[in-house]
Amino acid sequence: MRVYVEGAGLCGPGLNGWQASQPILTGAQDYVAAPVLVPPSALLPANERRRAAQIVKIALAVGAEAFAASGCDPAETATVFASSGGDGDTIHEIMSVLASPNRELSPTRFHNSVHNAAAGYWSIATRSRAASTSLCCHDDSFAAGLLETAVQARAEQRAVALIAYDVPYPFPLSEVRPIGAAFGVALVLSPHPTTASRACVELELRPVSSTAAPFPSQLETLRQGTPAARSLPLLVALARGKEAGITINYLDDMALALNIHPLPAAARNQA
Repeated sequence: MRVYVEGAGLCGPGLNGWQASQPILTGAQDYVAAPVLVPPSALLPANERRRAAQIVKIALAVGAEAFAASGCDPAETATVFASSGGDGDTIHEIMSVLASPNRELSPTRFHNSVHNAAAGYWSIATRSRAASTSLCCHDDSFAAGLLETAVQARAEQRAVALIAYDVPYPFPLSEVRPIGAAFGVALVLSPHPTTASRACVELELRPVSSTAAPFPSQLETLRQGTPAARSLPLLVALARGKEAGITINYLDDMALALNIHPLPAAARNQA
């Protein structure tokens, strides 16, 4: 199955946007972990930005960056949102209230706790009435989201955006579900090449193989620690702009094999 990458967005510890992170992803600059800096989104009014949960801010930031590069209209483009656990802070607050003598729960907390909260904020902020899917597949949520996005793009013959994100759970939930750092990534995928296409990605489900190519060690801790950061091998391949083959684990005995073929500027101009 073949799709084309039209735009990308990135937000993580020491990774402040797709463009700013290029030297790190290509290996030209050492990776240094740093606090996650989520740029303020122009998609929300100031009051809403202050009230929005971290996952919403990350989703809006990476989604806006990817769409700006793609040239697609977010109001007209279908979306797939993927997260291994949603908003850990809100879940923690709800459970804390329920465990207290005063069990009056804020309605705002409740609507932020549902798994499609980020998708709801996105559709309102972008005035989108296009189809939206929110899914979860534990540690393999990014792979599941990428596969779903590619399938929709091919089946519907239109661009579809993937927005994947994870944030750590507070203590004590972090003891049973540790997530290393907040991380978000967005990719706008098209079934056909356009003038915005940067690479062709071929996807194939295969049995798990022990012969996967090694991944740069400076980003390995981040990749292993946060489910959405399983996207890093793909992001590195896209940034380097070279032919590459990678695998991303998907379920217990399967893997998503990706072959990345960069598109030179001449090919994009002919699209």
